Amino acid sequence: PAPLPRHADGAGLPPRAGARRSGGGAAWPYLLIAPAVLGMLYLLVYPLARTVLISLQDFRLRQLIRGDARFVGLRNYATLLGDPRFWQVVRRTFLFTAVNVTLIMLIATLVALMIERLGRAGRLTVLSALVLTWAMPVVAATTVFQWLFHSEFGIVNWALKQVGFGSFDRYPWFAHGPAAFTILVILIVWQSVPFAAITLYSALVTVPGELYESARVDGASGRRIFRAVTFPMIRPIFMLVLSLEVIWTFKAFVQIWVMTNGGPGDATTILPVYAVQTALSSQRYDLGSAASVVTVLMLAGVLALSFRQLFRQEGEAL
Repeated sequence: PAPLPRHADGAGLPPRAGARRSGGGAAWPYLLIAPAVLGMLYLLVYPLARTVLISLQDFRLRQLIRGDARFVGLRNYATLLGDPRFWQVVRRTFLFTAVNVTLIMLIATLVALMIERLGRAGRLTVLSALVLTWAMPVVAATTVFQWLFHSEFGIVNWALKQVGFGSFDRYPWFAHGPAAFTILVILIVWQSVPFAAITLYSALVTVPGELYESARVDGASGRRIFRAVTFPMIRPIFMLVLSLEVIWTFKAFVQIWVMTNGGPGDATTILPVYAVQTALSSQRYDLGSAASVVTVLMLAGVLALSFRQLFRQEGEAL
């Protein structure tokens, strides 16, 4: 090719790669993401920082109105950790999370495997039902469950009485701690399974069919195929869904607050509910904030252990 003509003012010369960007062009990507970053800082970072600040102050109703809160250091945390009721709530929170997450992951895995084996029409029907269940507002679903288990007008008591369980005539489900706890577990599992099942199904369809054919040729049973082929392939997605379900269940609040307010007694009180009860009922916003911070730290510790196990397994696989 003919060489470009040279001019005294440099016209005709190809621009250098580094000279294509002007000063304003280099900042343009940052300007595009600035609204999202600022929104995240305002909605996430600022409330967390404000909560930590209040937890280090003597902050009650008077300080909320007058704004003359004084720093007390870690006194609120010492008061919180010295409360026997707090440790009962902690144990109940971990039990509540363990029961829910175990049931969610077990049922979601079975549903995902079932969807994979269905025909096109059946798969479309089940996926549509899961999406509709997942899309139902939390408060609406909680209200429906309240009516289902209503002592006088609930269909559950009516159905149990019809099949011969006369002792459930006007049975007050929400007046008994284990019964209320069980209803909340059923509600949260019912709301959480759709997301987990759809996500696990999307992971199952990425497993190469040749691996299944090779395993069947070798005489592997269905259970052996799942342990040796399916689960190792979907394990990263499985652990991700598991971590998300731990987060969502650990911080469950709306369902409990709408249905039982943490009662009867403290039977359904977990850490988020305990924090709100302490802040609103006792007007101890400092102790409520301290409980919220401890909840975040506990959840971060659980997730750190989960991700550490995931990375260790992935490292061994590599």
